Amino acid sequence: MATKKSTIYDLATLAQTSPSTVSAILNGTWQQRRISAQTALRVQALAQKQKYSLNRQASGLRTSRSGLIGMVIPTHEDYFFGMMSQSFDRMARERRQQPIVASTLRDPALEIETVKTLISYQIDSLVVTGASDPDGVSRVCRHHHVMHVNVDLPGKRAPSVISDNHWGAAQLTATLIARSRPQPTPARDRLYFLGGVTADHATQRRIQGFVDTVTPVFGPVEASQIQACGYEAAAAEAELRALYARIGGLPRALLMAASLSLEGAIRFLRVLPDEELQACAFGSYDWHPYAAFLRCPVHMMRQDVDGLLDAAFKLIGGARGSSRPVEIRPQLMLGD
Repeated sequence: MATKKSTIYDLATLAQTSPSTVSAILNGTWQQRRISAQTALRVQALAQKQKYSLNRQASGLRTSRSGLIGMVIPTHEDYFFGMMSQSFDRMARERRQQPIVASTLRDPALEIETVKTLISYQIDSLVVTGASDPDGVSRVCRHHHVMHVNVDLPGKRAPSVISDNHWGAAQLTATLIARSRPQPTPARDRLYFLGGVTADHATQRRIQGFVDTVTPVFGPVEASQIQACGYEAAAAEAELRALYARIGGLPRALLMAASLSLEGAIRFLRVLPDEELQACAFGSYDWHPYAAFLRCPVHMMRQDVDGLLDAAFKLIGGARGSSRPVEIRPQLMLGD
């Protein structure tokens, strides 16, 4: 049988206090209101006993604040974005906000649709991570007056926080050069870049860091050394298989643009003998713990997820940002 749900006014009567005091306690702002801990504990205990749940939509209508914060990510499959969503969940709750995370499958149309849906649920702010069209998302958010921050890929219409991709790729490339060995043919005695999308900012900066580091040592980088085949593991596997056949073996060194590119490469590399694997230096611009168990060392650039999100939350909280993206340096993780 249906039972009448307790309201904020019922709890106020039971606790012998005002509805506004009960509201502040339940939405986590009671300390700012200088409400005593004793009163807060009493109201919280009554709310639990009465099985009261906060109606965030109704609360949002009254206060213009729902307590909800959204995040859109391109995929749950990529380890980096999985870590990003997990850290976002934790950091939002530490700030007494309720997180909502949605994947957009790297589809610009789905990005817009998803953001519109989140806004319809009265989110207070939005973290836009790895968006294909960040400025398109910004147009929607601005129309609805929703504070938003771009993370990982920058936009021109909102504050942005990104990894220092050029510095990270340059450091990783220098590591591969130092740990690589000459190969028997000119085509194989080169470093190659695998994965990513040349249209996005992160890939562009990683390629530039790669080129700027390779050129002084080996001369100009040829177009064939950049295999920006996308972020899908299957595409990286196919591209590496084709490269292996074209140059007659593995190259001197291989830098993979993301952890999914590494995953795709491993699907092909697993069939090769150990002596072939040891002849190539491998690098991945994104860290994944499974790489420690591979038959060959993989040097990785680990992005500072907490640093990226901490900067994003500060911007959401009102910290002044410049027109330039905030850049957070990643950490080099050596595989040997």
